[in-house]
Formats: sequence, structure tokens, C-alpha cells
Amino acid sequence: MGYGFNNLKVKKLVETKSWQQLNNHFQKVQKIHLKEFFQDKDRAKNFSIDWQDFLFDFSKNRIDQKTIELFISLAQEINLSDRIASMFNGEKINWTEQRAVNHWALRSDLEKNFLNNSLNNFSVTEAKERLEKIKNFSNKIRQGTHLGASGKKITDIVNIGIGGSDLGPRMIHHALDSYSKKNSLHFISNVDGSQFTRVVKNLNPETTLFIIASKSFTTTETMCNANSAREWLLSHYQNKNNLSHFIDKHFVAISSNVKAAKDFGISADNVFKMWDFVGGRYSIWSSISLSICCCYGFEVFNKFLEGARSADIHFREVPFHKNIPFVMAILSIWYNNFFQWQTQAIFPYSDSLRFFPDYLQQLEMESNGKSVNSLHEKVSYQTGQILWGGAGTDGQHAYFQLLHQGTKKVPCDFISFINPHHFLREHQQQLLSNFLAQTKALAFGINEKTNLHNHFEGNVPSTSILIEKVTPQSLGKLIVFYEHKVFVQGLFWQINSFDQWGVELGKKYAKKILQQIKQKKVETNNENDSSTNLLMKKILF
Repeated sequence: MGYGFNNLKVKKLVETKSWQQLNNHFQKVQKIHLKEFFQDKDRAKNFSIDWQDFLFDFSKNRIDQKTIELFISLAQEINLSDRIASMFNGEKINWTEQRAVNHWALRSDLEKNFLNNSLNNFSVTEAKERLEKIKNFSNKIRQGTHLGASGKKITDIVNIGIGGSDLGPRMIHHALDSYSKKNSLHFISNVDGSQFTRVVKNLNPETTLFIIASKSFTTTETMCNANSAREWLLSHYQNKNNLSHFIDKHFVAISSNVKAAKDFGISADNVFKMWDFVGGRYSIWSSISLSICCCYGFEVFNKFLEGARSADIHFREVPFHKNIPFVMAILSIWYNNFFQWQTQAIFPYSDSLRFFPDYLQQLEMESNGKSVNSLHEKVSYQTGQILWGGAGTDGQHAYFQLLHQGTKKVPCDFISFINPHHFLREHQQQLLSNFLAQTKALAFGINEKTNLHNHFEGNVPSTSILIEKVTPQSLGKLIVFYEHKVFVQGLFWQINSFDQWGVELGKKYAKKILQQIKQKKVETNNENDSSTNLLMKKILF
């Protein structure tokens, strides 16, 4: 039976021998407290991966060596290695849309050109040209040679996009905030006019550049904000005889739809093309990061790609038992499919990564929130964990109470950096002490028999990712590890991690309802349900 991977023959997940063995193994492991695992003095050494500037410690997870061995056996049964190779060979593994998945190629070493020449729809020459265009434009912005319509330098850049066209650049911008910037960077994503108003109220139209980021250039929220930005800009200039000149100086587009961008008023020279094979949640490796290049410089973006490339090589070459994305994936599957814990929390102990959980929510839940496999059958098991989280020290005074003493078990990823960019030593010492203390408390708890209110059961699993420092390279590595984790999860679950049909239905209904709102007409036929009509009448009348 084929699974969209060049007709590779694989067994259904639940019919494999290893899956049954994992079920039997789980019955024993679920009864073991983490304290017992740590009777092995070499536990931390044996269940951690020290790679470059990363220490990936997964010893505080409720697994043993047998767990890993069985998952590796399962990987062999479903031809996981060959299916991973299918992506890197440029095969159309996004089978519902008949597309290759080549976002990783954008961060490959284009100079060495080690890419397979048969990659679908990918041209090394064109990739270099697109990067060169990004480099040249961002240099002009930073050097002050691209001027506004009145001859003033650009001081503020506003990225207008949503989903992958917003979450990625926004997250990177906050992560690299300690690096020097040539201009101020702002983001508008929400169609709520309050956000647009708040962002532009202190901006000078003569020194503002808008980047409209939309692959289709039809995304309703983005185009609504883009139209408002155009009206805001043009209302400032008195001379309306040459509108194209004003738009040309203050608007650029990132899109696959050059015609729609031109119809909006943006010249073809100011359109930065997107690749068809790059989904929104994987688009930070493409021209979607134009705003980052304009703000921090193209060299910073290059280092970001460089770090990502090294993580790709790790994923492709390192055996599964020491392969960070593979281990991340099997841990999630272990808790999701065997313990039946349906959520996972991400806690960065670094304000730089404050928006990282938001970014991962789209990456993971849009990718693996699927219930149909490639045989067009409903799956009989859970897929796609619910991801949530936030800055660690803030969370300690909010939802950590539930983690420590609540009735729900939530596996956690803790992420921190050893060396900060600031010089506040006391702050860093306190931050890292909390980072270490929380994983210890979650794992081991405390046995308080005399007062149950002070009793902590522990036994809550966590993974610690300790990184030397926030750099463009380390950020690129971290993102790629989570990308490939999601990919491996999807391969195990035998679902398509690269489409997102579930996003479309709400959009379809919204368009119909929008027309009713504009016309102040509530449908009385079967078009609307009674609840929608009730709410709409309240809105309109």
C-alpha cells in the first residue's frame, strides 16, 4: 500500500509488530516513577545528546532503553528512513496537493550545490537570484538609499501578514532583539482594526515601508489590512496625480501572485516571489523573512540559514538513537498515543523566545491536526498534540500549579540559554536556577504524608534543551529540530503533515456571512443555522 512516498510499501501503524510490543511494554513502564529510573547513576549521560552548542537532556522522561529500541524497530517496520529520504529527494510527499516539500532546500548550501538535481520545481540558480534580490533590497533600506516618496529615509517597516507570514518573522524579531537594528519593525496580522490603528498611530507615512506578505495575495485578513495601509498612506500625500509613485516607494509584496500584487499597485520589481512548494508555516526560510533582513541585515539571515542547515545535516545523518528530532517525535507519540496525554507544553526560560510557543502551535497543530491517512481512511488513534506554553518564569506564577499538583499530566519542553546578551548576572542566575528547579520538582516531587496540601507526586516528564547563547545560528537549529520532529510524527501517524485543508472551511463560511453583514440581510433559508442568525441579528440590528 502506498503512502504518497513513491509507492513505498508500509504497514499500517497499528498492524505492526513493534506497535503491539510497545503496547505491552507500556503496561510495565507506566507503573514506574521517575525516581526509580534515576537509581541508574548514568541515567542523565545515557539519555542526553550533546551536540554543538546544544545539550538535549531527555533523561526526565518516563522511558527506558527498551522504549527507544522498540520505536527504532517500529521505524524500520514502516520504512521511516526511506520516507525521510523521499522528502530530501524532492518527491511529492504532500500527496493531497501533489506537491514536493522542499522548504529545506532554501537553507541548503547553494554554493556547493549538493542538492539532488531532480528536485521538483526547485532551481538552484533561481534560489540564488531570489536571495540576491532580498540582499540588494534590504541593503538599500539599511543604507538609506531606498527613500520614501518625499525623499526621506525609511525608519519603520510594517510587516502585514497572518499565520506563517506573521508568526515566523515576529518570533525571529523578538528573539534577535538584542542585535543591532537599522530601523523599527512592526507587525499587523489581526483583522481587528484596533491592531492596525495602534501600530500606525505613531508612524510617519513618509518614512514607513509596508511589506504585504501573502502567498496568494488574496488572504482576506491580510488584504483588508493592506488596503487600509494604502488608504492611510495616500491620504497623507496631497498630490494624487501619481499614486503609483507613492505606492512604489512605500509598498513591497511577498507573494506567488505577481499579477494580484501589480493590480494592488505594487510594481513587479517590488514583488519578492514565494515558492509553490513552501507552506506558510515553513516560509521563514524564504522571502517571508525580508523584514528580518531589512531590520538586522542579510548576513544575520544568512547565519540563521547556516544554523538551520547544520540541523538538517544532523537529522539526515545521525542514527535514530542519537537523533534529536527523532527522539523529540517518539517522546510526543509515547505520551500522546500510549499514556493518552493530549497536550504538550513549551516553556522557554528566555524572554527572547517569548513568541516561540505561538510559532510552534501553528507548526505542530496545523501540520498534524489530521484524522485521515493516505489511504483516505479515518485513523484509529490520536494524532496532533495540543501545544501550549509561554515564558517560563511567568508561567510559574500562573499555570504551573496545575502541572505540579493538578489531576492532568502534561509533558513539558524547557528551553534556556546559558549566556545572555545582557550583563545582569543576578537576573541570569535566578533565571537558570528556576529553569533547573522546575524540571527537578516536576520529576521528583516531595512526599509529604502529614499534609496532603504540601504533597507533590512528581513523575511529570520533561525535556530540557540547554543552548549556549541566543544567536541567529542557534535559533535556526532550534526551529529545524522542531520542524523535523513534526515531520517524523506525521510519518509515524501516516498522515500528510504538509496540507491544511482544515483552515479553509471557516474562510468559506466567513465570505458568505460577510456579504450578509454588508447587505444587512440575514438569510432566512437553510443557509444559516438559528444560532448564527441570532448572533447576526444582534450585530446588525
